[in-house]
Amino acid sequence: MSDWKGVEPDLETALAKYENPIQTLANAEVPAFIMRNAYDPAHCQGLIQRFIDMGMMRDSKEPRASADHRVRIDIGTSLGNRGSDKERFLSHAQTTQFLFDFLFKGFDNPVDLIYDSLAKLCPQNEVKVACEPDGRKYGPAIFRVHYDGQRYQPHIDHVVLREGRTDYTVYRYKHQFAGVLCLQNADASGAGVQSRLHRYLWQPEVQPHIDADTFDVFAKEKGIEHCQVELEPGDLYFFNTRCIHEVPKVMGDQPRIVLAVFIGYSEDEDEVMVWS
Repeated sequence: MSDWKGVEPDLETALAKYENPIQTLANAEVPAFIMRNAYDPAHCQGLIQRFIDMGMMRDSKEPRASADHRVRIDIGTSLGNRGSDKERFLSHAQTTQFLFDFLFKGFDNPVDLIYDSLAKLCPQNEVKVACEPDGRKYGPAIFRVHYDGQRYQPHIDHVVLREGRTDYTVYRYKHQFAGVLCLQNADASGAGVQSRLHRYLWQPEVQPHIDADTFDVFAKEKGIEHCQVELEPGDLYFFNTRCIHEVPKVMGDQPRIVLAVFIGYSEDEDEVMVWS
């Protein structure tokens, strides 16, 4: 049995064990820091209903329009999807900032929760929304709505190593992490698998296996350990996105919904930048 396990159930456990938890993630000493029941599940459901009422996502109880083939909807601004046009990306990010100024009215702010939790995991750094030298900010976070059939095959997330973006200020960060807050699982009966994290920091030798979707064969041959993260609504976790990771196909009677951020960190930088 693998001893590479997530540290849970709360921030206090992580802080009692590690002086600087974010560096622990950078070294892949642990797969994830998991905070159970970090956000009120009732607020999760209230926010989801607000998204439906505002027309930002479709109600899974309603028939899907024949022309709507989307298995994922984003509420926010994605650097990965929109970053090829920097001006349009930054303009879209501004609309997201405006939206988030009023979207959470009447609920605990889930974006603040992620940032506040992250700040405790990196006590030696200042946590801030990523921005360009001229002060223009990126999107602070993004809601991802995954419908039946959506799957993320084994991959990494990294501004430079995966996307090759060097025209954004966040390219300078050596390490990249993700923070994910679960709002709803596809199967309402219990905890759902949010990700499978592999104890393997990306190296060029593995890329052909990622491209061919044969990483499972590679992992078996190399004896690579993995950690499966299962969450319930309100649970939050942070992990190193240079570790090969995957998300099983969404299967259930409702969409899987998360609030996610990316995080840039380097040992020699005082600032930790966050974006979506």
